[in-house]
Amino acid sequence: MRLSGVPVHILIFYSCIVALIVQGMTLFLTNYRKEIPRAGLLKYPAILGAIALLNTFAYFYAFIHTTIANAVLTHYTAPVIVAFVAPAVLKERITKNIVVALAIASAGLWLMLNGFSLGGGHTAGILAGVISGFAYAAVIIAARIFTQAFKPLVLAFFSNIVVAVILLPFVKEFPLHVLWIFVLVGVVHSTIAPILYYQGLKHVSANRAAVLGYLEPVSAIIFSMVFLHEAPGARSIAGGVLILFSGYLTLRGGGLDAGTS
Repeated sequence: MRLSGVPVHILIFYSCIVALIVQGMTLFLTNYRKEIPRAGLLKYPAILGAIALLNTFAYFYAFIHTTIANAVLTHYTAPVIVAFVAPAVLKERITKNIVVALAIASAGLWLMLNGFSLGGGHTAGILAGVISGFAYAAVIIAARIFTQAFKPLVLAFFSNIVVAVILLPFVKEFPLHVLWIFVLVGVVHSTIAPILYYQGLKHVSANRAAVLGYLEPVSAIIFSMVFLHEAPGARSIAGGVLILFSGYLTLRGGGLDAGTS
């Protein structure tokens, strides 16, 4: 996002187009085409795509209209939401390890981002962050359910179709100078990442997946050091260590869940 300098919807749209080309070739030119479901079942990947788009847009709207700390902290209410919803919707048992890991990860994120910044016209951004948190939780729950019936590649492909169709009326330009970023994001972030994520959700409970999601802001700090030469402060490092520890507790506390929902 930082390197591209283009509006969010432009980056998402053209990255989706690249992802659809890559995924479509893989899907239709290999034995994966046998995994394409009948038309009546395509509503489920469509639902996932629409929720994922709401998640992304609300998250980036929050970045624009409030502080980075407010946006990230409200977005990462998702694991807490999942912890309450998963036992009822997915019949998943919430363990003591998950509760402890969730508390440590939340504390680490709060420390890393130095808490909320209230006032000063942040209401719209904070509200958008909360919406993105609920949407992120819905993505985790929906993906956990749908991955039991669909191959990850199929889910990713048809979800991206929905995203591209929704964004198409708002796309009026093609910034050729950042084509390489569209290719990079389309292949890595819109193809490899979701396929790995959906594959993981076939075997790992929604609660564990949600807690492990806290590794995202830690990774962002590491990559910002490498590619943007941004040095993190002591609070960021301390919070990151707590989040990494919560990830260790999550993995140690049960591993795979045998793909049961």
